[in-house]
Amino acid sequence: MKPHAPLLLRSVVPLAALILLAGCVSTPPEEDPVVQKLTELDSRLLRIERVLANQSLLDLSQRIDAANAEVRTLRGQLDELQHSLDQVQDQQRQMYGDVDRRLAALESGAVTGGSLGHGSAGGLPIPQGDDRANYQAAFDLLKDGKYQEAINAFTQFLRVFPNSALADNAQYWLGEAHYVTRQYAAALRHFQTVLDQYPDSRKVPDALLKVGYCNYELKNYEAARAALSQVVSRFGDTTAARLAAQRLTKMESEGR
Repeated sequence: MKPHAPLLLRSVVPLAALILLAGCVSTPPEEDPVVQKLTELDSRLLRIERVLANQSLLDLSQRIDAANAEVRTLRGQLDELQHSLDQVQDQQRQMYGDVDRRLAALESGAVTGGSLGHGSAGGLPIPQGDDRANYQAAFDLLKDGKYQEAINAFTQFLRVFPNSALADNAQYWLGEAHYVTRQYAAALRHFQTVLDQYPDSRKVPDALLKVGYCNYELKNYEAARAALSQVVSRFGDTTAARLAAQRLTKMESEGR
């Protein structure tokens, strides 16, 4: 019997392997612990991915809503600023037209001496009033053609209210009052003061334009051309820039 032992052993080993293999094959995939674990992990991963995707979409939606709200707010502010700008430009056009008409009247001799009366050389137009009330009173004098009274009023305004938020405007209109009465040297000083003391003022484009105008009237043509060219280059599509370009064209046609 001993010579047959190796042969028996060789028969038993393949048989055991076949039995084990048969056991594995006979187990359905859905009952295999490894397959079950993988399936469970896959399901959990899928759920996590869905949660993350939903959260990302929610965050994105909230950001879009916030951005849309901000855009609406900015558009509203832009509309308000545009409306204010349109009003300011209309006021400037009206004032330019009024000043030009009065200057033409002066040049033709149509303005009587009464329009240039000295008025009160003393204090403020409204002694008990604040800076806004006195500014408006001085401005009304200018609009009414009472130029010397306006000069006195604006001069006193700047003495009493040097730190007023309207000081730059008062300085500019003081220059205008001198300009319309053809006191070009004095007007030039006041317009230059606007540029020097109030560089951030909204009156800077107009003041620089009038610096060019005054130098033109004083026959300082090189200085006039330099100032007018700055208005065109610095202030683009504005009333002041268009007027500066017109005066430069006139100077060129005159050979100046």
